[in-house]
Amino acid sequence: MKVLPFTIPKPENVTLYTERYKGETFYEKLHQHKEIQISLVIEGEGTYIIGDCVGDYKVNDIFVIGENLPHVFKRDESCEGSCEMISIFFSKNSYGEGFFKLPEFEHFQPFFNDAVLGFEVLSNKSEIAKLLTRIRKISKYEQFTSFIEILNLIAKAETHTLSSLINLKKYGGNEGKRMSDIFQYTMDNFQKEITLNDVADIANMTPNAFCRYFKQRTTKTFVNFLIDIRIGNACKLLASNNDFSITEISYKSGFNNLANFNRKFKAIKGITPSEYRKKH
Repeated sequence: MKVLPFTIPKPENVTLYTERYKGETFYEKLHQHKEIQISLVIEGEGTYIIGDCVGDYKVNDIFVIGENLPHVFKRDESCEGSCEMISIFFSKNSYGEGFFKLPEFEHFQPFFNDAVLGFEVLSNKSEIAKLLTRIRKISKYEQFTSFIEILNLIAKAETHTLSSLINLKKYGGNEGKRMSDIFQYTMDNFQKEITLNDVADIANMTPNAFCRYFKQRTTKTFVNFLIDIRIGNACKLLASNNDFSITEISYKSGFNNLANFNRKFKAIKGITPSEYRKKH
Protein backbone atom coordinates (compact mmCIF):
# COMPACT_ATOMS: atom_id res chain seq x y z
CA MET A 1 0.00 0.00 0.00
CA LYS A 2 1.29 3.46 -0.88
CA VAL A 3 1.82 5.82 2.01
CA LEU A 4 0.15 8.61 0.03
CA PRO A 5 -2.55 8.62 -1.16
CA PHE A 6 -4.37 6.32 1.28
CA THR A 7 -7.33 4.26 0.10
CA ILE A 8 -10.19 3.74 2.55
CA PRO A 9 -11.04 0.00 2.37
CA LYS A 10 -14.80 0.37 1.96
CA PRO A 11 -17.08 -1.89 -0.15
CA GLU A 12 -18.34 -0.34 -3.38
CA ASN A 13 -22.00 -0.33 -2.30
CA VAL A 14 -21.34 1.54 0.97
CA THR A 15 -22.13 5.28 0.93
CA LEU A 16 -21.12 5.97 4.53
CA TYR A 17 -18.10 4.01 5.77
CA THR A 18 -17.70 3.69 9.54
CA GLU A 19 -14.58 2.51 11.34
CA ARG A 20 -13.71 1.85 14.96
CA TYR A 21 -9.95 1.48 15.25
CA LYS A 22 -8.23 0.17 18.37
CA GLY A 23 -4.55 -0.70 18.68
CA GLU A 24 -1.21 0.30 20.12
CA THR A 25 -0.97 3.29 17.77
CA PHE A 26 -2.96 5.01 15.06
CA TYR A 27 -1.76 4.92 11.45
CA GLU A 28 1.39 6.99 11.95
CA LYS A 29 2.22 7.88 8.35
CA LEU A 30 1.32 11.22 6.84
CA HIS A 31 -1.56 10.36 4.48
CA GLN A 32 -4.55 11.73 2.64
CA HIS A 33 -7.68 10.28 1.07
CA LYS A 34 -10.50 11.48 -1.15
CA GLU A 35 -13.14 11.14 1.58
CA ILE A 36 -14.09 13.68 4.25
CA GLN A 37 -13.36 12.24 7.70
CA ILE A 38 -15.09 12.90 11.04
CA SER A 39 -13.20 11.32 13.95
CA LEU A 40 -13.78 11.00 17.69
CA VAL A 41 -10.82 10.10 19.93
CA ILE A 42 -11.98 7.44 22.40
CA GLU A 43 -8.62 6.64 23.98
CA GLY A 44 -5.07 7.92 23.68
CA GLU A 45 -3.32 11.24 23.36
CA GLY A 46 -0.52 12.66 21.30
CA THR A 47 0.32 15.04 18.47
CA TYR A 48 -1.47 15.60 15.19
CA ILE A 49 -0.47 17.24 11.94
CA ILE A 50 -3.41 18.35 9.79
CA GLY A 51 -2.35 20.35 6.76
CA ASP A 52 0.20 22.80 8.12
CA CYS A 53 -1.25 22.76 11.64
CA VAL A 54 0.55 21.00 14.50
CA GLY A 55 -1.41 20.40 17.70
CA ASP A 56 -2.24 17.87 20.36
CA TYR A 57 -5.19 15.51 20.64
CA LYS A 58 -6.76 13.84 23.66
CA VAL A 59 -9.80 11.80 24.67
CA ASN A 60 -13.15 13.22 23.45
CA ASP A 61 -11.60 15.45 20.80
CA ILE A 62 -13.54 15.55 17.51
CA PHE A 63 -11.88 16.44 14.21
CA VAL A 64 -13.20 17.02 10.70
CA ILE A 65 -10.61 16.46 7.95
CA GLY A 66 -11.35 17.44 4.37
CA GLU A 67 -10.72 15.65 1.09
CA ASN A 68 -7.03 15.10 0.28
CA LEU A 69 -5.89 17.06 3.34
CA PRO A 70 -2.60 15.48 4.57
CA HIS A 71 -2.82 14.38 8.20
CA VAL A 72 -1.34 12.07 10.82
CA PHE A 73 -2.05 11.28 14.48
CA LYS A 74 1.00 10.21 16.48
CA ARG A 75 0.58 8.75 19.95
CA ASP A 76 2.70 10.00 22.84
CA GLU A 77 5.20 7.36 23.95
CA SER A 78 4.35 8.20 27.58
CA CYS A 79 0.67 7.45 26.99
CA GLU A 80 -0.41 4.21 28.67
CA GLY A 81 -3.03 1.87 27.25
CA SER A 82 -4.21 1.55 23.68
CA CYS A 83 -5.37 4.07 21.10
CA GLU A 84 -8.97 4.09 19.94
CA MET A 85 -10.80 6.26 17.42
CA ILE A 86 -14.22 6.15 15.77
CA SER A 87 -14.36 7.63 12.28
CA ILE A 88 -16.89 8.04 9.50
CA PHE A 89 -15.84 8.62 5.89
CA PHE A 90 -17.98 10.12 3.14
CA SER A 91 -17.97 12.62 0.28
CA LYS A 92 -20.26 15.49 -0.65
CA ASN A 93 -21.62 13.28 -3.43
CA SER A 94 -22.07 10.08 -1.38
CA TYR A 95 -25.85 10.37 -1.69
CA GLY A 96 -25.91 11.87 -5.16
CA GLU A 97 -24.38 14.95 -6.75
CA GLY A 98 -27.24 17.27 -5.81
CA PHE A 99 -28.23 15.82 -2.43
CA PHE A 100 -26.50 18.35 -0.18
CA LYS A 101 -27.55 21.19 -2.51
CA LEU A 102 -31.18 20.72 -1.45
CA PRO A 103 -32.69 23.73 0.38
CA GLU A 104 -33.11 21.62 3.52
CA PHE A 105 -29.32 21.32 3.80
CA GLU A 106 -28.39 24.92 3.06
CA HIS A 107 -26.99 25.35 6.58
CA PHE A 108 -24.54 22.47 5.93
CA GLN A 109 -22.59 24.47 3.33
CA PRO A 110 -20.21 26.08 5.89
CA PHE A 111 -19.38 22.54 7.09
CA PHE A 112 -18.20 21.50 3.62
CA ASN A 113 -16.39 24.80 3.09
CA ASP A 114 -14.55 24.57 6.43
CA ALA A 115 -13.75 20.87 6.00
CA VAL A 116 -11.37 21.80 3.18
CA LEU A 117 -8.95 23.21 5.79
CA GLY A 118 -9.86 20.79 8.57
CA PHE A 119 -11.30 21.88 11.89
CA GLU A 120 -11.80 20.80 15.49
CA VAL A 121 -15.30 20.72 16.99
CA LEU A 122 -15.45 22.63 20.28
CA SER A 123 -19.12 22.42 21.32
CA ASN A 124 -22.04 19.96 21.07
CA LYS A 125 -19.37 17.30 21.61
CA SER A 126 -21.29 15.01 23.98
CA GLU A 127 -24.26 14.74 21.58
CA ILE A 128 -21.98 14.15 18.58
CA ALA A 129 -19.91 11.59 20.51
CA LYS A 130 -23.03 9.69 21.51
CA LEU A 131 -24.14 9.38 17.88
CA LEU A 132 -20.67 8.39 16.65
CA THR A 133 -20.26 5.78 19.38
CA ARG A 134 -23.41 3.89 18.38
CA ILE A 135 -23.33 4.40 14.61
CA ARG A 136 -21.70 1.02 13.84
CA LYS A 137 -24.33 -0.86 15.85
CA ILE A 138 -27.46 0.34 14.07
CA SER A 139 -29.20 -0.31 10.74
CA LYS A 140 -28.20 1.40 7.49
CA TYR A 141 -31.27 3.63 7.65
CA GLU A 142 -30.51 4.63 11.25
CA GLN A 143 -26.89 5.27 10.25
CA PHE A 144 -28.13 7.69 7.61
CA THR A 145 -30.39 9.61 9.98
CA SER A 146 -27.64 9.68 12.64
CA PHE A 147 -25.17 10.96 10.04
CA ILE A 148 -27.50 13.82 9.08
CA GLU A 149 -27.93 14.70 12.76
CA ILE A 150 -24.14 14.64 13.26
CA LEU A 151 -23.74 17.11 10.39
CA ASN A 152 -26.55 19.21 11.86
CA LEU A 153 -24.90 19.34 15.29
CA ILE A 154 -21.49 20.17 13.82
CA ALA A 155 -23.03 22.89 11.62
CA LYS A 156 -24.38 24.54 14.79
CA ALA A 157 -21.23 23.98 16.87
CA GLU A 158 -18.34 26.25 17.69
CA THR A 159 -15.30 25.13 15.71
CA HIS A 160 -11.62 25.97 15.27
CA THR A 161 -10.07 25.96 11.79
CA LEU A 162 -6.76 24.07 11.67
CA SER A 163 -4.89 24.41 8.39
CA SER A 164 -4.21 27.49 6.28
CA LEU A 165 -5.53 27.95 2.75
CA ILE A 166 -2.13 28.65 1.26
CA ASN A 167 -0.82 25.26 2.40
CA LEU A 168 -3.30 23.01 0.61
CA LYS A 169 -1.47 20.61 -1.69
CA LYS A 170 -2.15 17.11 -2.91
CA TYR A 171 0.93 14.99 -2.36
CA GLY A 172 1.42 11.83 -4.34
CA GLY A 173 3.89 9.09 -5.19
CA ASN A 174 7.50 9.68 -4.20
CA GLU A 175 6.80 13.19 -2.97
CA GLY A 176 4.19 11.87 -0.57
CA LYS A 177 6.59 9.30 0.84
CA ARG A 178 9.35 11.90 1.18
CA MET A 179 7.09 14.30 3.13
CA SER A 180 5.85 11.44 5.30
CA ASP A 181 9.43 10.39 6.11
CA ILE A 182 10.35 13.98 7.02
CA PHE A 183 7.34 14.39 9.31
CA GLN A 184 7.84 10.98 10.90
CA TYR A 185 11.53 11.59 11.62
CA THR A 186 10.78 14.98 13.15
CA MET A 187 7.98 13.69 15.39
CA ASP A 188 10.15 10.79 16.54
CA ASN A 189 13.21 12.93 17.33
CA PHE A 190 12.02 16.45 18.26
CA GLN A 191 13.28 16.00 21.85
CA LYS A 192 16.82 15.66 20.54
CA GLU A 193 18.95 18.05 18.53
CA ILE A 194 17.92 17.92 14.85
CA THR A 195 20.15 19.65 12.32
CA LEU A 196 19.27 20.63 8.78
CA ASN A 197 21.88 18.11 7.63
CA ASP A 198 20.06 15.34 9.52
CA VAL A 199 16.67 15.99 7.98
CA ALA A 200 18.10 16.82 4.54
CA ASP A 201 19.67 13.35 4.54
CA ILE A 202 16.22 11.85 5.23
CA ALA A 203 14.92 13.72 2.18
CA ASN A 204 18.01 12.77 0.16
CA MET A 205 18.74 16.43 -0.59
CA THR A 206 21.33 19.07 0.14
CA PRO A 207 20.41 21.35 3.10
CA ASN A 208 19.76 24.35 0.83
CA ALA A 209 17.59 22.35 -1.57
CA PHE A 210 15.70 20.82 1.35
CA CYS A 211 14.95 24.23 2.90
CA ARG A 212 13.46 25.46 -0.38
CA TYR A 213 11.56 22.21 -0.91
CA PHE A 214 10.01 22.17 2.58
CA LYS A 215 8.93 25.81 2.56
CA GLN A 216 7.37 25.53 -0.88
CA ARG A 217 5.21 22.65 0.32
CA THR A 218 4.28 23.80 3.82
CA THR A 219 4.61 27.61 3.62
CA LYS A 220 6.83 27.55 6.70
CA THR A 221 10.50 26.82 7.32
CA PHE A 222 11.51 23.47 8.74
CA VAL A 223 12.88 25.23 11.83
CA ASN A 224 9.47 26.82 12.50
CA PHE A 225 7.75 23.48 11.93
CA LEU A 226 10.08 21.85 14.45
CA ILE A 227 9.43 24.63 16.98
CA ASP A 228 5.66 24.14 16.55
CA ILE A 229 6.01 20.46 17.46
CA ARG A 230 8.23 21.23 20.45
CA ILE A 231 5.87 23.93 21.78
CA GLY A 232 2.93 21.56 21.31
CA ASN A 233 4.68 18.96 23.44
CA ALA A 234 5.49 21.58 26.09
CA CYS A 235 1.81 22.59 26.23
CA LYS A 236 0.78 18.99 26.94
CA LEU A 237 3.34 18.69 29.74
CA LEU A 238 2.38 22.05 31.25
CA ALA A 239 -1.32 21.16 31.23
CA SER A 240 -0.91 17.66 32.65
CA ASN A 241 -0.62 16.71 36.28
CA ASN A 242 3.11 16.39 36.77
CA ASP A 243 5.87 17.72 38.98
CA PHE A 244 8.15 18.81 36.14
CA SER A 245 9.55 22.28 36.46
CA ILE A 246 9.35 24.61 33.49
CA THR A 247 13.08 24.12 32.98
CA GLU A 248 12.60 20.33 32.84
CA ILE A 249 9.69 20.72 30.42
CA SER A 250 11.78 22.91 28.13
CA TYR A 251 14.50 20.24 27.94
CA LYS A 252 11.96 17.42 27.49
CA SER A 253 10.53 19.38 24.55
CA GLY A 254 13.85 19.74 22.77
CA PHE A 255 14.99 23.18 23.92
CA ASN A 256 18.46 23.44 25.41
CA ASN A 257 18.04 27.02 26.59
CA LEU A 258 15.30 28.15 28.99
CA ALA A 259 15.35 31.77 27.84
CA ASN A 260 14.90 30.67 24.23
CA PHE A 261 12.07 28.34 25.24
CA ASN A 262 10.25 31.15 27.09
CA ARG A 263 10.69 33.51 24.15
CA LYS A 264 9.47 31.03 21.52
CA PHE A 265 6.56 29.90 23.70
CA LYS A 266 5.27 33.44 24.22
CA ALA A 267 5.69 34.28 20.54
CA ILE A 268 3.47 31.33 19.55
CA LYS A 269 0.99 31.15 22.44
CA GLY A 270 0.86 34.79 23.46
CA ILE A 271 1.54 33.99 27.12
CA THR A 272 4.47 32.64 29.12
CA PRO A 273 4.79 28.94 30.04
CA SER A 274 4.00 29.84 33.69
CA GLU A 275 0.83 31.65 32.67
CA TYR A 276 -0.16 28.74 30.42
CA ARG A 277 0.24 26.28 33.30
CA LYS A 278 -1.95 28.41 35.59
CA LYS A 279 -4.59 28.84 32.91
CA HIS A 280 -4.85 25.10 32.22
